[in-house]
This record gives sequence, structure tokens and C-alpha cells, in this order.
Amino acid sequence: MLTALGALVLAWLALAAVLLIARPRGSTLGAFAQLLPDTLRLFHALLKDPAVPVAAKARVWLLLAYLAMPIDLIPDFIPVLGYADDAIIAAIVLRSVIRRAGRDKIREHWPGTADGLQALLRAAIA
Repeated sequence: MLTALGALVLAWLALAAVLLIARPRGSTLGAFAQLLPDTLRLFHALLKDPAVPVAAKARVWLLLAYLAMPIDLIPDFIPVLGYADDAIIAAIVLRSVIRRAGRDKIREHWPGTADGLQALLRAAIA
């Protein structure tokens, strides 16, 4: 149970790093802090939507599984680089999910602000 909790915290940190890099200039830390829960709600909504392609849903599940795994391409104990690989993989998968599901589906299910959506799209390099 403790390992799963630790993996969840590390997954949160990796996704937070991606979103921090992509946040809009001048946005407050509070607005940034809301991006992660909004992204997780987006993933949940995409997984429940029958119109979203199975390929997009599979990518979301694979990303969550990868972030929860204790074994990474670059071990997390290596400063900066340890979390950078998680952030890069999260951005790549996010880009793929956006392309597969379509920007319209992402906009439809995005629970946050317009600035938050722009930050997400920027993080995904979409």
C-alpha cells in the first residue's frame, strides 16, 4: 500500500513538472496548482466517453501505469534527470492522446479554465 502511495506521489510530481513548464506566463501558483486535478479529471472523462477511440484510452492507461511503476528509464534518485524522463514521456503521451481523441473532445471534457487548457495543449506540444 505504501509503495502505491509513493508511486502516486511520484506520478503527480512528474505531471506537475510538465504542467509547470507549460503554464501561461503571469499565471498564479494557485492557477497552476489546479492544472493537475483538472488534467486527472480530463483523463477520467476521456476514459468514460464511448466516443473516444480505444487507442487514446489505452495510452492514458499506459501512461498512468508507467508513472506508477517503481522502475523508470532513468532512476528517480538521479537529480533532475530522474523526473525529467517522466515529464517527457507524459508530454509525449499527452500529445498522442490529444491527437487520437481530437482537440474537440479535449475541449469538451476539460473541466478547468481556458488558460489551463492552453497550458495543457502547450505541454503536449500539440
